[in-house]
Amino acid sequence: MDQEAALDLVKKGATLLLLDVPQFTLFGIDTQMFSVGPLFKGMKMIPPGTHFVYYSPSNKEGNEFSPTVGFFLITHPAEVVVRKWHHKEERLIKLSEEEEGRYSEAVRRLEFDTHLGPYALDRYGEWKQLSNFITQNIIDRLEPIGGDITIAFEPGLIDQVPRTAMEKRLMEQLRCNKFSKFATEASDRRGCYYTSIPHSIKRKGISGEELTAINHDKTELLEVVLMKDYGGEEDSLLGELQFSFIAFMMAQSLEAFLQWKAIVILLISCIEAPLRTRTRLFAKFIRVIYYQLKHGLQRNESNGTSANKGISLFLDEVWFSKDIFLFRLCKDFFPLVLDSPVVDGDLLSWTRKLKSLLETALGWDFADDAMELICDEGDEFSPVIVPFDEAN
Repeated sequence: MDQEAALDLVKKGATLLLLDVPQFTLFGIDTQMFSVGPLFKGMKMIPPGTHFVYYSPSNKEGNEFSPTVGFFLITHPAEVVVRKWHHKEERLIKLSEEEEGRYSEAVRRLEFDTHLGPYALDRYGEWKQLSNFITQNIIDRLEPIGGDITIAFEPGLIDQVPRTAMEKRLMEQLRCNKFSKFATEASDRRGCYYTSIPHSIKRKGISGEELTAINHDKTELLEVVLMKDYGGEEDSLLGELQFSFIAFMMAQSLEAFLQWKAIVILLISCIEAPLRTRTRLFAKFIRVIYYQLKHGLQRNESNGTSANKGISLFLDEVWFSKDIFLFRLCKDFFPLVLDSPVVDGDLLSWTRKLKSLLETALGWDFADDAMELICDEGDEFSPVIVPFDEAN
């Protein structure tokens, strides 16, 4: 890129000025991650829009890392966002308006330019596919007080019984000694304000058989959640799905993983909605989850040595096992769409792409009955059977 074009991008793009970040800290923005060097003071040429900033503090030797902390922000053209490192708390904090204004003017005079790393614009398209439904309203509604998302402030989840190998590993990470220094702080904090996704519908005055049928197809439950919690706005549900996936992947939040999983289960467990009542929503949903998994399953590609030290932007190897929830859900969902005599073209196209991705990246064979899993009693994907006394 010639100097004039680069300067134009510097002036039009946003700048994230990060003061006093210690060397060896792992720093990331969107899908890009770096190990902080001695001259680092932030990023420039950041495209306007939604971004996720995250970091993992290091010890002085650069070989041990504290829990990842991340926050969402929406930038505007030529905007300067300033954060400063708080050494005692080991996190980035906001400055006063006066201080931020002073530093912003210095950035516009290019005084920090040589200390700012350029945003890799060739990676922006991938990030947009992961975040295009996340708006300022969604961030304001979901983010925790203070904005910081981290597994270290999720102590209440330790007592929950993990269902999958992935959840068990995240639980063990939370119990790890490196989280102990956050224990007192965690007691005063809470996580994100995610929407509560019920597992089933309970209704009096109908038979157990009718109630069981309603819960077998989660279309009605989806309608209840959409109207009650999202005001009927389908894109808000997709925005929360993206918000939780990013918080899980980049900030390693267990709470975010559980929310992402709950929304995916709700949607893929619908039978009528994808083919009739909410076809447009499902075409967008399958596209969203396709790009999420496409990003997450790039585990075999080189992503730099810093990622291997601490933050991982890729899905754990347990995702290669068929005993996770996604395999069971997709095994039922794919025939529903692909074998339907009448189906929306976009939904059909993205469903085919998702099936191909999972077969190629994970080696899953959805047509092989020998690979069907045996459900244990109480498995979360067993049919919802409603007792008679509960239905009346």
